[in-house]
Amino acid sequence: MEYADRGYLVVTDYVAADGKTDVSAGLQQLIDDNPNRTLFFPDGVYLLSRPILTPAHPEKSVDLQLSNFARLLASPDWDSNEAMVRLGAKESANNIYIPGSNYSFTGGIVDGAGRAKGISIDGGRETCIRNVSIKNVTMGIHIKYGANSGSSDADITGVNITGTGTKESVGVLLEGYDNTLTNMRIAKVFTGVEVRSGGNMLRNIHPLFILGTPGYADYEGSVGFRICHGLNWFDYCYSDQYAVGFDTDGGGILKNCFCWWYSGKEKRHIALHSREPFYGSIDQLVIGGQHHPDSPNRFMEEEAVSESGSVRNITYVHQDGKTNLEYAVQPER
Repeated sequence: MEYADRGYLVVTDYVAADGKTDVSAGLQQLIDDNPNRTLFFPDGVYLLSRPILTPAHPEKSVDLQLSNFARLLASPDWDSNEAMVRLGAKESANNIYIPGSNYSFTGGIVDGAGRAKGISIDGGRETCIRNVSIKNVTMGIHIKYGANSGSSDADITGVNITGTGTKESVGVLLEGYDNTLTNMRIAKVFTGVEVRSGGNMLRNIHPLFILGTPGYADYEGSVGFRICHGLNWFDYCYSDQYAVGFDTDGGGILKNCFCWWYSGKEKRHIALHSREPFYGSIDQLVIGGQHHPDSPNRFMEEEAVSESGSVRNITYVHQDGKTNLEYAVQPER
């Protein structure tokens, strides 16, 4: 069937999906030659030796859609510090009025082979990443400083990320503002999510520290959520086995969050570490699991809360799920 009859482009009509042929140049050519088109990737392995870039300009943007078992694989020759897929990295634009601004990456597998980053959003606005499995990456998703005075306005949903287990591995890095992340699982990274911007909403995000990974020797520095900017919302977020669940500069709005430790071997189990007096808001934080005899699970490493801070409804539970202590508190300043 001809491309014109289908209404979308099937990339295997033009490049091989055999896992042996480098298709980086071929895919880039298809992206450049087919503005405002959907590029569909059937099942197969697409070997990349360098990043592929999509345009941010709405009149030149493309939509990349992968079948469930289509896998982009970083080749042994990979030597770039950028992500395998860089959305909005060329033809820069800051425009939501022209149809085509909401380009996306949907489905499939992005496999960094232990040497590459997964997906980045480099420019444009209203970018979507949906239902993607990102494996063996040094960094899963990187949303860079956005085109609209820093705002990226991206939507990320249904993504699972598995890192390399090293001290440098990061699940998600947010440098752009005003993004929404929902329904994500992140594993085998030293830092689950690092937020350096504001106006972000994170809901149902679950980073898991896996014991026995290369980064375990530096376990006490591991963090589920590192908050470097206070104006962000965390709803139903779950830090699992990290030394520090939420590490903050003093800000952050946490509601219905959860910190759990399934191992009692480590001495540092802190639900919240505030580097400055805490001025954010916490409502319903559950803390529990196993703990080292010399270091019981703790809410705050520093109890200082500023006049504007609010902390209430902290629940502690035993490993068996029974409530140990439940109270509504405003820690002493």
